[in-house]
Amino acid sequence: MRSSATLIRCLAVGSDMGVDLGDLVPRTPIGLRDLAGKVVAIDGHNALYQFLSIIRQPDGTPLRDRRGRITSHLSGLFYRTANLVEAGIKPVYVWDGLPHALKRATIDGRAAVKAKAESARQAALAAGDTRTAFSKATQTSHLDREMLGEAKKLLDALGIPHLSAPGDGEAQASHMAARSDVHAAVSQDYDALLFGAPRLVRNLAVTGRRKLPGRQVYVDVEPEEILLAPSLSALGLTREQLVDVGLLVGTDFHPGVHGVGPKKAVKLVKEHGNLEGALAKLGVSIPEADEIRRIFLSPAVTSDYALAWKPASEAAVTELLVHEHDFSLDRMENTFAKYRVAKEQMRQRSLDAFFG
Repeated sequence: MRSSATLIRCLAVGSDMGVDLGDLVPRTPIGLRDLAGKVVAIDGHNALYQFLSIIRQPDGTPLRDRRGRITSHLSGLFYRTANLVEAGIKPVYVWDGLPHALKRATIDGRAAVKAKAESARQAALAAGDTRTAFSKATQTSHLDREMLGEAKKLLDALGIPHLSAPGDGEAQASHMAARSDVHAAVSQDYDALLFGAPRLVRNLAVTGRRKLPGRQVYVDVEPEEILLAPSLSALGLTREQLVDVGLLVGTDFHPGVHGVGPKKAVKLVKEHGNLEGALAKLGVSIPEADEIRRIFLSPAVTSDYALAWKPASEAAVTELLVHEHDFSLDRMENTFAKYRVAKEQMRQRSLDAFFG
């Protein structure tokens, strides 16, 4: 499990890493079939960054069309989502809205990490070290407005609903799960638990056999489910206290307290009752604490959404992927068959409901 966790952390560079609770909460391995018939809300930006990190040439170069435009995100979105719908899962993608002002330092820090990694990648390529080049390349992923627009256009062609959150997409997905409009929030980050998601599913976008960056070691990465209530019970914490643990460890909105890891944070909060008591013990302060608590406990979300899945349009998908972005027609058609299966399942369920 530790090797898999290491891999996922490496692949998540560039996306929203969030708070690291992986060693604290109980995780249950599940299969795609365990989610058959379920609606899941996927943190869209998080998923696209996973695709951009993973789907690359052996030297780390992302997939591109003949005009030089990156297509790794479209490849991942099309082929990985096909596996979900083939398994009977009904995905809805949720996009980030405007980032909170407190996230600016994290965003700037990620940009600096990407710039440093790109320099290291170029140096490795010049030295003929493709292994290091690939490892560094996974840290350089970027997602611009045009790429995001293409992803939305592909989902429209596939008949898969998506929506933009007022703020953090993960908060919106968690809100949808808390309302029971979806079965689970899907993300690599544990922040969904702080946002109140009753059920978090991880590794859904990166399932399969994966190579550990910089090592000739392969691990099987499978989906895992984390339930909020049992996690809080196991830790002996309330959700509010879990948020306080997150503040001590570090979130996207504040780096946390230096030298305080997850286990120590839990110990401090349990001993002193809350963040204030823990900070007093440590002799430090987090001036933004109240605002960060509000971000997690009362996030900017909307309940004004409608989820509707429509039949996929093969003509629209062919136009976008094959004609516009040079995807293989044969491979696209073979994969599109999975969406046809989903279309037939939708039709059969409608008939069953009508005659039931």
